[in-house]
Amino acid sequence: MKLFGKSNPPETDPAALTKAINDARERLDVFSESIRALFLFVREYTLDISEIDAENFKKQLEALQEKFQRDEKTKTIATQFDRQKVKILDHIQRQKKYIGERETEFREIIDLMTAAMGGLDNENRDFYSSIRSQGERFEEITRLDDIKRIKSELVREVDKMRAMVREKESLDQKALDSLSSQVDTLKRELDKARHSANTDGLTGVNNRKALDQHLQTLVERNTITRSPFSLLMMDLDDFKQLNDSYGHTVGDRMLLAFAGKCRAAVRSDDFLARYGGEEFTLILPGASLRNATKKAKQLCRSIAAARYAADDSPAADAVSITVSIGVSTYRPGDTVKRLVDRADQCLYKAKAAGKNRVVDENAL
Repeated sequence: MKLFGKSNPPETDPAALTKAINDARERLDVFSESIRALFLFVREYTLDISEIDAENFKKQLEALQEKFQRDEKTKTIATQFDRQKVKILDHIQRQKKYIGERETEFREIIDLMTAAMGGLDNENRDFYSSIRSQGERFEEITRLDDIKRIKSELVREVDKMRAMVREKESLDQKALDSLSSQVDTLKRELDKARHSANTDGLTGVNNRKALDQHLQTLVERNTITRSPFSLLMMDLDDFKQLNDSYGHTVGDRMLLAFAGKCRAAVRSDDFLARYGGEEFTLILPGASLRNATKKAKQLCRSIAAARYAADDSPAADAVSITVSIGVSTYRPGDTVKRLVDRADQCLYKAKAAGKNRVVDENAL
């Protein structure tokens, strides 16, 4: 049909347009989830190696992922990705180079061990040669005519053989003990380094770095598989006043006591960490908001009921502390910041309501 000599555009079917929009939204959701998973895979692929600045690289990936997840303009996202992709490729190349260098070092170690085994093989050949010589000596003895002489010669040669075997066993045991000692030392040093890098120096619980990594891993895994968990943000009440009244030594004792109480109350797969100062966090995997709140209230009562001596003297003052706790639980689509912010808001409400209590995110 023409109007004023011009063709009108064909009429659009509203149902078809709605379907096309819904299809586009579904594809966008799939792309979004795929991108989140790919970011997770890249971070999981990245080895925790300080020499190649892996921690900073992971932070850059997290920042880039946040830009993808925020409702920014497509051009802005494209520009950011264009800037970062060179850095991503550069890091991958540095990691490959690092692994290649370590592989070369391991090959050198294997060569050294092979040479050592060759030396050991030479020692074994010498030992077996001595055994063969002893066998030949036995044959010579059997050719003697005097029975008494045969007997005395055999006794002497058997003693010599026993001494050779004992010496060989002693040398082998020393070599094995030395190697085992070196392996144990290396293992202890590696475990010690890993532990110190992720442990709070005062309380012995996980530190902030370990907490951040653990939370990020849990959130990222929930983009792929459903793994619910809850977060407790715990803050000791009036801790500055305690330090001012009794000194920092007593304050440190209270932090240690609090960490000990929490350790005694949690499961093996729960994650306890010092967030900073007098603030601690507890991650409860698999716990619903209701169960996490129940656990928080138990902790709250347990901490308030305890009494501690201010010092080691018999007449020392009895010191007590209380704790305020905010509880949040993971929701689909949560970031670490959103989850922690909700727990922080709950903690603030608990403080404002009089302290020594628990507030969960239902109160927000």
